[in-house]
Amino acid sequence: MQSGVTEQKKSQYVGFVFYRLRRAWWSLDEGAREQGKNELNRVLEEYSSVMILRAYTTLGIRAECDFMLWRISYTLEDFYEMSAKMLKTSMGPYLQTVYSYLSISKRSTYIDKISPEHGESRTTILPGKFKYIFVYPFIKTRAWYQLPLETRQTMMDEHIRTGNKYPSVKLNTTYSFGLDDQEFVVAFESDVPKDFLDLVQELRESKASGYTLQDTPTFTCIAKPLAELLNDF
Repeated sequence: MQSGVTEQKKSQYVGFVFYRLRRAWWSLDEGAREQGKNELNRVLEEYSSVMILRAYTTLGIRAECDFMLWRISYTLEDFYEMSAKMLKTSMGPYLQTVYSYLSISKRSTYIDKISPEHGESRTTILPGKFKYIFVYPFIKTRAWYQLPLETRQTMMDEHIRTGNKYPSVKLNTTYSFGLDDQEFVVAFESDVPKDFLDLVQELRESKASGYTLQDTPTFTCIAKPLAELLNDF
């Protein structure tokens, strides 16, 4: 198992993995399910000391998945090793990965002129203690990248001004160019879902929004401690 790295300037690997429990899981007797959950919880607890690991439920919110793990590490191999150990538990064969997004943290190309300290802080992803997270992959049109940087910065200035009107919503942007199918993965944390809805609705009116190619699927998730999460199953 790889040891964690604390160097702040180093890029982080970021993974959002969404799981569904196969129907056969619910046919097991209570004792077998309890054993499987205990085994899986031990793996999750082990890797909580190696990486940043947050758990979220999507039960009753998203049809095709039951929970999500947000994993942040300085070593890509940590994701592989953790997943391999999860599969070797007695609960592992009943876990189906329905979505998995990989990205890396880095400083934005664009300058935040309103709150310039955000540019530096966003090079390191550090989840806050928010009740909800809203996650989606994101792709810009090729035409966006053909625009002069100054033109894109002007449109992003509008984007940033809109975002700053909603201080209850924290944005985490990570980059996937060449690593995964999308270009970005964005994760908004908040305690007030209505504020996030209003923010997204207002951003639809921005000029930059016209250069969005894809921003689905979108996931609304509720934070839960790891042990509590497994108790639902």
